[in-house]
Amino acid sequence: MKIFNRERIRQLKEIARLCRGDILKMTYVANSGHPGGSMSSLEIFLSLFSFANIDPKNPFDPLRDRIVVSHGHTSPGVYSVLGRLGFVSTDEVIAGFRHHASIFEGHVTRGIPGVEWTTGNLGQGLSAGVGFALAAKIKEQNYHVFVAMSDAEQAKGQVAEARRVAKKYGLSNITVVIDYNDAQISGRAQDIMPVNIKANYEADGWRVLEVDGHDIEQLLNALNEAVQDKLNPVVIIAHTVMGKGVSFMENDVSYHGKALTKEQLEKALSELGIENDVEKYIKMRQQLGNEKHKPLHVEYPIKVTVPQNRTYTDKMDNRGAFGKALLDLVKANKDSETPIVAIDCDLATSVKLDEVQKHAPEMFFELGVQEHNAAAVAGALSADGVITFFADFGVFGVSETYNQHRLNAINHTNLKVVVTHCGLNVGEDGKTHHGLDYISAPANWLGYKVIVPADPNQTDRVIKYIAGVYGNYLIAMGRAKMAPILDENGKIFFGDDYRFIYGKIDILRKGDRVTVITCGSIVENAVKAADQFKGKVSVLNVSCPFDLDESALREYAHNRKVLVFEDHAAPLGLAALLAKFFLQKGIIPSQFEQIAVDEHAVSGPYEALYDIYGLSASKIAEKLGQMIE
Repeated sequence: MKIFNRERIRQLKEIARLCRGDILKMTYVANSGHPGGSMSSLEIFLSLFSFANIDPKNPFDPLRDRIVVSHGHTSPGVYSVLGRLGFVSTDEVIAGFRHHASIFEGHVTRGIPGVEWTTGNLGQGLSAGVGFALAAKIKEQNYHVFVAMSDAEQAKGQVAEARRVAKKYGLSNITVVIDYNDAQISGRAQDIMPVNIKANYEADGWRVLEVDGHDIEQLLNALNEAVQDKLNPVVIIAHTVMGKGVSFMENDVSYHGKALTKEQLEKALSELGIENDVEKYIKMRQQLGNEKHKPLHVEYPIKVTVPQNRTYTDKMDNRGAFGKALLDLVKANKDSETPIVAIDCDLATSVKLDEVQKHAPEMFFELGVQEHNAAAVAGALSADGVITFFADFGVFGVSETYNQHRLNAINHTNLKVVVTHCGLNVGEDGKTHHGLDYISAPANWLGYKVIVPADPNQTDRVIKYIAGVYGNYLIAMGRAKMAPILDENGKIFFGDDYRFIYGKIDILRKGDRVTVITCGSIVENAVKAADQFKGKVSVLNVSCPFDLDESALREYAHNRKVLVFEDHAAPLGLAALLAKFFLQKGIIPSQFEQIAVDEHAVSGPYEALYDIYGLSASKIAEKLGQMIE
């Protein structure tokens, strides 16, 4: 229990007054930002950063408490508190807020001392907090996680998903504080989308406390009460006023995202009894360079034991090879400094996480049919010292969770996303489940690397590779069993002597007339087809479509006929990336064609679908015959 005497309470109230001035100044100098909500949440932020076990002199202590601010647009409030408590420079915040050369961006940004998670997309902060709280449990560390949220975002379904996970896994080490000012962009929150916040949290098993959100003493007492509850997650509903502290701003939603005019600023600062020295900060801002600020990447060292590779000689599905490789990793690293865990969305038997579920259940977390929350929880978990594998079907793990992975990329997480059942390889499930964007969608996340392994043996090596390197990876694979890829002498290509090197193109067959470029489930068919034209067809396995091997492509594509086969949507898949790369590098094929999926396909056995869409071995051979003539 923390004790705050009357003098400390008085000091914090005085800091709050100064912070209000800082909020108004920085948004005025930047001529943009969100002052109204920042002033509403101010006492919440000040109480949290004063109460939590976090030291401005050592803000990245691994055992520190974590504070997640879900409503990231209130960054002026957060930055003002961090400045006044000594985490950052107040002058640099006011002068640099929202300037491209400053780290103090428009929404709170991970890597700034005191900021654990970059937010802005409302409704994801609680998921991140759950991820951090799970990490503490897994690592057997006793830090507490605090999540500050707005009332409007409580309408989001992902918030409810996160609440249930916190209760299911007994996360009494998480406390939420909600700024309930009943105000959002379009008016009163209760009118725009009524939400019974208290009843919802209680229904999901949370303990609920209510306080005056501008009374620092009440907030601190509630935080004390919350962290002492060792049975339940706790939410504190803090009743506040939009624009609190300045008469003409209070309860006026127009100040949600609008800076004050010069006259309004003068009036507001006068009310607060604060000197108007903004000209000083305007001059400081003018001295900032016309360059972007340095990145705030936060990584941790990866220390894992990589188990022995498995080599498959019989037919096997890539997802099965993934499940066994992950279990090998989990077992080998149970006592590692960086533990390895699996996150599932009610598909364990299909995505083969059941291997971990059965044999290492303490490293398996079932989050149910709630993919949005699961992807965000997994991202935060991976950023907090736990190597995290999130497995799902392609349509769910890519398309449905697009924005969550985008935010993970922005937060520079260490997430390993494994999506199975990709492409037409799913077969009978039909067009709703033919995940056809496992290359194109992640390309827009700007931070993920995609690997599409060719067979179970390459899959085994890929999974073990990504566990040992920091970064976000998406591994895409189909559903069906496939034969191991053999070399021209009948030996297993990705066998005991093979080592996966990210970005390297595998030359599976060599020929002088046509080059076939492909990846994933189509590789087996391409090799079968090429073997009908020995010495005439080269087959290149491009397992890393975002980082192409220039030397191999120059040798096998320049002045050659090139055919790209892919079980992917035609517009923006492997062929599109190759075409762009060829133009950039001056690699000019004599002919360039793509065979891919150009519509939402029908339902049926994948072999039939491959034949219909030109991706079967026989159809590939037929196309090769036409090009070789």
